Amino acid sequence: MIDFQPIRARGQAPSLVEQLAAAILQGIEAQTLRPGMALPSVRECARQYGVSTFTVASAYSRLVSQGWLAARPGAGYRVATPDAPARPARAPAWEPPRLNAAWLLSDIFADHSIPIKSGCGWLPGEWLNEEGLHLALRHMGRVPAMRIANYGHPYGYAPLRDTIAASLGAQGMEVEASQVVLTQGVTHGLDMVIRTLLRPGDTVLVEQPAYANLLQMLRLAGLRAVAVPRTLDGLDCEALDAAVARHRPRALFINTVLQNPSGASIGMANAFRILQAAERHGLWVIEDDISRELAPGVTPMLAALDGARRVVYLGGYSKVISPSVRVGYVVAHRDLARDIARTKMAVGLTSPEIMERIVHQVIREGRYRAHIARTRERLAEAHASVAQLMAQHGFEVYGRPQGGLFLWARPGGQWRERGASGLAELALKDGIWLAPGSYFEVDEADTPWIRFNVAYSDAPELWRFMRNTGAWDG
Repeated sequence: MIDFQPIRARGQAPSLVEQLAAAILQGIEAQTLRPGMALPSVRECARQYGVSTFTVASAYSRLVSQGWLAARPGAGYRVATPDAPARPARAPAWEPPRLNAAWLLSDIFADHSIPIKSGCGWLPGEWLNEEGLHLALRHMGRVPAMRIANYGHPYGYAPLRDTIAASLGAQGMEVEASQVVLTQGVTHGLDMVIRTLLRPGDTVLVEQPAYANLLQMLRLAGLRAVAVPRTLDGLDCEALDAAVARHRPRALFINTVLQNPSGASIGMANAFRILQAAERHGLWVIEDDISRELAPGVTPMLAALDGARRVVYLGGYSKVISPSVRVGYVVAHRDLARDIARTKMAVGLTSPEIMERIVHQVIREGRYRAHIARTRERLAEAHASVAQLMAQHGFEVYGRPQGGLFLWARPGGQWRERGASGLAELALKDGIWLAPGSYFEVDEADTPWIRFNVAYSDAPELWRFMRNTGAWDG
């Protein structure tokens, strides 16, 4: 049915995804694959031709996006029929997107053409809490329309805020619901905090490396960012004291648990030193804690140690429920929480109560904790697998968090000391997305370090690419 003979030669041979997609397209044009005809399932096709299910799923998805195949839930993949939306006479040659900050910030979420997403920042769709979401959506279908027809409260859906306050209390952070402001994800929450606390020209401290989107937000806000090196245990506190003395910053932004991109978490001694420095110098501490629920053990929470006085705490649900469910929250002392809610109303009015109700229902329906536990197990397995592949290919790994999404590593071979941006450009041509270190540097310096999402980084094509480009010591 499909005339596909995989070629696994090194060098200039097309990737297996490209080869399979071309073979299917050839069958469609030769009419051996006719409109409406079913293709083998992903597993069956992978078994039949001796390739990975990842290769098959990526090739099928690419042809769906080009209009040659149709995907129907429960019915698999079929050749598109004449009454399907118009498609090109011939699929255009795939061209990789241009790798830059603009693509990272705006186009990345709409670009489904890249099969291997080692550089992304989210869990695979099949790992998400599908059952919990379906139950929550069915529950929402029974809510009278008049209850959700209005704007909602400026602080957000009250029952969810109560749930968040109770959850934080169980972790040692005593807060009330009046201190919780719901946002459209943690990134939106960071924006609200920046707008409320800071003014153009202010200096702030960030980690090195730091969350890429935060760096872009600070630039847009006209703020001056000064980097403080991150260590495996937290911040370099001597560098922190020196930076405060020299630059007189107003705030420190820190990603405490399973940091993006390094995967490291702060230790208790480091947490106390950070809070002591903040107290001495009158610093606001903005604690981004989006990945805490994915952490395999107990780690310090700055806001709990501080009592939410100088620390503004942010969390959210995109990592564990779904990236499309844009619900996050900011926790601060009451006066600041009120000011953040006013900023939220001024620039975007209320956050979507429908989404907040869905998240609240997912949390309370009973399977949420089991889903978190299973996700931690899967991430631990992925960390072990990808760390082993890195060791086999001569990569230097910054740390071994054994949890969360990320490993921070640099290749061997000819790329050991070179910047990773050139390697990322080559990878895109092979349908592989890498996240080079320049994304995470204040001055966008091209470093050899790369952020790997372990849930996407065990694809054989990724490591074949690394061997072919000299990014290993073998």
